[in-house]
Amino acid sequence: MLHLIFDGRPWFRPKNRGYGSGLPVAWQGWALLAAHVALIAGVSMLLQGRPAVMSIFVILAAVAPLPLYRAKTEGGWRWR
Repeated sequence: MLHLIFDGRPWFRPKNRGYGSGLPVAWQGWALLAAHVALIAGVSMLLQGRPAVMSIFVILAAVAPLPLYRAKTEGGWRWR
């Protein structure tokens, strides 16, 4: 079943300008983006009363999936 998810095709197009990933082009990219947003929102809601701890965990949740975004972007990340 995992071979259907990790099939080698890109999940994101490269940005036209700048550095990073553009919009998703596959359902896996949309699923990753939705899970990423849900993770950040969930962490911020769970730790709402503790701003210092929330900030640390939101930053970690925001940065953690970046290697997967980079690996699944067509052509990788580079300045355009």
